[in-house]
Amino acid sequence: MTAYEPPGDPDSEAYDAVVLAGGAARRLGGADKPGLSVGGRPLLDRVLAACAGARRTVVVAEPRPTARPVTWAREDPPGGGPLAALDAGLRHTTADRVLLLSADLPFLDTATVARLLAAPAADGTDGTDGALLTDADGRDQPLVAAYRAARLREGLTALREEHGGLTGLPLRRLTAGLGLTRVPGPVASFDCDTWDDIATARARIREHGHVLDEWISAAKDELGIDLDVDIKVLLDLARDAAHGVARPAAPLTTFLVGYAAARAGGGPEAVAEAARRAADLAARWAAEAEQAEAAPAPGAETKPGAKPDAAPDAG
Repeated sequence: MTAYEPPGDPDSEAYDAVVLAGGAARRLGGADKPGLSVGGRPLLDRVLAACAGARRTVVVAEPRPTARPVTWAREDPPGGGPLAALDAGLRHTTADRVLLLSADLPFLDTATVARLLAAPAADGTDGTDGALLTDADGRDQPLVAAYRAARLREGLTALREEHGGLTGLPLRRLTAGLGLTRVPGPVASFDCDTWDDIATARARIREHGHVLDEWISAAKDELGIDLDVDIKVLLDLARDAAHGVARPAAPLTTFLVGYAAARAGGGPEAVAEAARRAADLAARWAAEAEQAEAAPAPGAETKPGAKPDAAPDAG
């Protein structure tokens, strides 16, 4: 997909996003991690939704279909590691601030992105070079962070000159020399490195208090709707009309299907297409629930040192 260029001139509030999505996913047996589904949506699409406010979003990986328009980049050689990937992505950005993300963050949201962007001064006048999220154990997560682009470029240039290139260098070689603000984010920082992590993420979105918001977000992405839905108002209306609806996802989904069909011009064909896409999403949603009830995937593992309070609901 082509790069999105929003109207207007860049200003101090603008930022670009670089999403690293080209890892080998060895702990997942080489599976296509960015394409793995959580809540009916690929992990990559969930991350792209969280940084939808970026002036430009660069994904460092081989191109694939995505729910939102992005610019594609690739490190040379492919698989050269996070610093080489960051360098490749950064070359397509122009904003003073860059949001750096991995593509396996199922619970990252726009509110967390806003917190990261608000933590340091955009021009570095507060003496900081950016802000990064910390996980449930207080560990730094440099791949969920907002940085001053100039400091990233300076650091990458110095490392390239020192080592003759960036291939194989760990990210900490760059971030260790930066002045960073820590922002706690025990849920948003949860990443999916193993099949157990994927199972945990899929289970959490079905918990009471999460499932409706997750379903509506997934349905809006599937139908191409950019609309803030007042779920309470719609549920109250459905309750009154149906004398107490037992399946609240049904009326909400029907509303979204109708809205999408109207935007497409209305008519039987538009309704049928919107309904088909929502039905396909529901089928994927149900398939995940069936997988969760089945036996664990062969070779499933848990992160070393994982604790119950490090799960996504911690904090």
